[in-house]
Amino acid sequence: MIEPLGYTLRLPNSIMAVFATYLVNYTIPRAGEITRATILTNYEGVPFEKGFGTIVAERIADMLVMLGIIAVTLFLEFDFIYQFFAERFEPKKIIIGLVLLIVLLVVFLIFLKRSQSKFAVKVRSFVIGLVEGIMTIFKMKHKWPFMFHTLFIWGMYILMFYVTSFSLEETSNLPIAAILIGFISASFSIAATNGGIGSYPVAVYAAFSIFAIAKEPSIAFGWIMWSSQTFMIIVLGGLSLIYLPIYNRKE
Repeated sequence: MIEPLGYTLRLPNSIMAVFATYLVNYTIPRAGEITRATILTNYEGVPFEKGFGTIVAERIADMLVMLGIIAVTLFLEFDFIYQFFAERFEPKKIIIGLVLLIVLLVVFLIFLKRSQSKFAVKVRSFVIGLVEGIMTIFKMKHKWPFMFHTLFIWGMYILMFYVTSFSLEETSNLPIAAILIGFISASFSIAATNGGIGSYPVAVYAAFSIFAIAKEPSIAFGWIMWSSQTFMIIVLGGLSLIYLPIYNRKE
């Protein structure tokens, strides 16, 4: 993504910047992205705003993939999900709620389009920026490799979630719906907190409880997933922060 901007990154710096990003995100949510852009500025001479712009485009791509995963899950397991909510809420209330949500969304969009308030102007600018960021993905020089690797990364992440389910007898026969819903719930917990600290196992349990999986194995599965990822990030992220100035000592 940076190459078309006229800069060529050394692979070690690129890798260490990524691991440092994930480690810093355990302190302040999303602070890692700023750290990554700063590392590229300090050691590769990439202007901060350009490096940060490519990172924003990456996050937009991640958001689109996550929305795609949610859409696929709803399509594959629509009957199950509908039945789950229908058993707990009256179908009429669900329909009324969806209609109200759509009406509120339409009213909000009309307000954003016509209003000249500071809030509306900021939201419009933000949305325009998102659209422009998405379009840069399709215009970049290596767009197809970028799309392939984005899908590959998320595919491996889901596969890791699936493989880990065999670590416990109680979760070894989870249906694909439980894997997908558990994955979505856990991913949102990471995005909403400092790397999912404390919330990741709870998010997994909340998803697995829909499929009558007991609390203890659900929580245990969540801790196995979170701990393995966290251990890897702490080790590799810590080594990256230590080795970055050593590797770039000539600069």
